[in-house]
Amino acid sequence: MKRTIHVTINGQEYQHEVEPRLLLVHYLRDVVGLTGTHIGCETGVCGACTVMLDGRAVKSCLVLAVQADGSEVRTIEGLAAEEGELHPLQEGFWVKHGAQCGYCTPGMIMVACDFLQRQREPTVEEIQRALEGNVCRCTGYQHIIEAIQFAAGKLKASSGGELETPSGTTEA
Repeated sequence: MKRTIHVTINGQEYQHEVEPRLLLVHYLRDVVGLTGTHIGCETGVCGACTVMLDGRAVKSCLVLAVQADGSEVRTIEGLAAEEGELHPLQEGFWVKHGAQCGYCTPGMIMVACDFLQRQREPTVEEIQRALEGNVCRCTGYQHIIEAIQFAAGKLKASSGGELETPSGTTEA
C-alpha cells in the first residue's frame, strides 16, 4: 500500500506516492531525478549518499522516504547559489583538488556542510573526526581536509564571523 509524502527538496516542494520501503536515496534519484546523491554501499558505511535532512547530515540509504515526509532535504544540487555560484565547499574541492574519481565527493561535501555549520574554525583533527563516516578510496583525505579548511576560511570571511545555520539564519 503506497503512502503519499510531501517533501521540500532544495527549496522546491514535492508530493509523491511511494512504497513504504523505498529508501530516501532511491526516492531522490529515481523519483525526483536528482542523481547527485550517489549510491555506494547501501548499508550506511561509505557515506556517498549523505544529504541534509532538516539541517543535519544523514545517510540517505538508511532513511526511508516516508520518514522524510514533511521534512526539508538539501542535496548536493541545492548547495550552490541560485545564480550558479559555487558554495565555498564546492569551490574548495575544486581549488584544492579534493576529488579524484568524484564518487564520494557529494557525500563528503554534505557532511562537511553540516560540520561547518557547527564548527567555525575546525582543526585538522576535528575535520578528520567529522569525516569518519565517509569513505574515499582515491585521495588519502589530505586534499579533502584542505578543501574543508579552505571553505571554513571563506565562510568565516564572507560572514564577518557569522555562519549560516540550517534554518538560513545566522549566528555570531
